[in-house]
Amino acid sequence: MAYETNSLGAVGNGIIDRMNTLVADYRAAAARRKVYRDTLRELSALSDRELCDLGLNHSEIKRVAYQAAYEA
Repeated sequence: MAYETNSLGAVGNGIIDRMNTLVADYRAAAARRKVYRDTLRELSALSDRELCDLGLNHSEIKRVAYQAAYEA
């Protein structure tokens, strides 16, 4: 009987571990999306002159935001 109890406990922990992993993955993905949106919003708000000072133009904003969020 003790063997079955231990077996069920191990399965229960496995499920809890998987759920914790899913929640952590979701939170990490949400944080990356937030970085992307924030970077995109901030760069889009800059004038052409300010973007030029940074060495960017409007066509590069999405790429830079993507790199900031997903490749850093």
